[in-house]
Amino acid sequence: MEFETVIGLEVHVHLKTETKAFCGCSTEFGNEPNTQTCPVCLGFPGSLPVLNEKALEYSVKVALALNCKAQEFIKFDRKNYFYPDLPKNYQISQYDMPIGLDGFIEIDLENAKKKIRIKRVHLEEDAGKLIHKEDSDYSLVDYNRCGIPLLEIVSEPDINSPLEAFEYLKNLKLIIQYLGVSDCDMEEGSLRCDANISLRPKGEEALGTKTELKNMNSFKGVRLALDYEIKRQQGLLGKGHKITQETRLWDEDKQLTSSMRSKEEAHDYRYFPDPDLVPFTFSKEFIERLKKEIPELPKDREERYTGNFNLSPKEAEVIIQDKDLCVFFEKCVGLGIEPKKIYNWISGPLLAYINETGKQVKEIKLEPQELVELIKNVDDGKLSNLAAKGVFSVMLYEGTTAGEAIKKSGLTQISDEKELEEIVKKVIKENPNSVNDFLSGKENAIMFLVGQAMKLSKGKANPKVVKDIILRRLKNVS
Repeated sequence: MEFETVIGLEVHVHLKTETKAFCGCSTEFGNEPNTQTCPVCLGFPGSLPVLNEKALEYSVKVALALNCKAQEFIKFDRKNYFYPDLPKNYQISQYDMPIGLDGFIEIDLENAKKKIRIKRVHLEEDAGKLIHKEDSDYSLVDYNRCGIPLLEIVSEPDINSPLEAFEYLKNLKLIIQYLGVSDCDMEEGSLRCDANISLRPKGEEALGTKTELKNMNSFKGVRLALDYEIKRQQGLLGKGHKITQETRLWDEDKQLTSSMRSKEEAHDYRYFPDPDLVPFTFSKEFIERLKKEIPELPKDREERYTGNFNLSPKEAEVIIQDKDLCVFFEKCVGLGIEPKKIYNWISGPLLAYINETGKQVKEIKLEPQELVELIKNVDDGKLSNLAAKGVFSVMLYEGTTAGEAIKKSGLTQISDEKELEEIVKKVIKENPNSVNDFLSGKENAIMFLVGQAMKLSKGKANPKVVKDIILRRLKNVS
């Protein structure tokens, strides 16, 4: 029997506010454990939560950017469960009146586009963090994260493969980063993803029994965990076994999922309206103001780059993956250089440097006008492409200007014919076989001679001028 995979994703995003969702404690990452707490986020009796206005605005912006209907009336609920890192024994969340409903993200597949519907966007508070010590019979708990504003984005079960899940997450992360409401750093836990996955016989509409996957720390991990779970469920169903509805953990080291607990349903949490937080009503003016504050989003920018700058969709996609890279690219274009040339330098040497060093674009000491200056030196024949790459490397690693790097590298291109005549003379004298090959009709031999001239000049010779001189001299010989 053939099965169809059905996947729904729940993405949790830490909002980049200075203080927590319902109190004034700092949200700064990496401080000493349990130093960013107060009676409110620790759930002391008599303490009262106050909603963070910035967190609310960020949440509405995300909902609008994801094409959701921003709700004009919302409320907060208590989601009741016991866990050591949840000091109140309940989490302030939203149940039936969330911030946004019925949105979508469009993803690009190989030969088509696909719309993934978003069921809901709601705001809640995060729990603390348990630290399990190896070879110990105890765990430690850090409450610093407790109460940080956490936005949950729940997709409909419209995803049918691990690749689609990967593309959805990539697009979602990019939109949130463009909005500037979160850094989406999975290593620091500011973006987390749970996946609900089930299989059903092809052609059936009813969903199969689902399992929830947790503990996936990268988009690659999500893809691998889904791949594994699909094979596991196919194996069980193929043998006539039933799938157990449960939560399973992804083990990165062993590359498999293992059972954690039976899956909870909504009624297990005994949701009820939080009596300490009044319902909120949004005016249309409030929603319209936030809508106007939404910047140009990735897909819109991609369309502009293909339309205005004549980049291909794939080229535009490379640039839009980083908002800071887009700013750098557009500043370079604004200085009068052809966009395609800027793209070639960004997609080649610059991204290679970023991948090698692990630096962010904003951390690199490279001003747009310096890259433009380097490109102009190539266009004017003062530097060869090869030499320019060496100069660019000096600029990036040492943080120097184009002029300083050129001077330091000593790679200024030789275009003076008198100087090149001497180099060509030597090349022709030392390579009689290649000269004879060219004279007998093997035109490719000219490139070998040009290469020898470049070698002799240590890459400084202008290859076009060298080629012209060689052709002129060999024409006289013939």
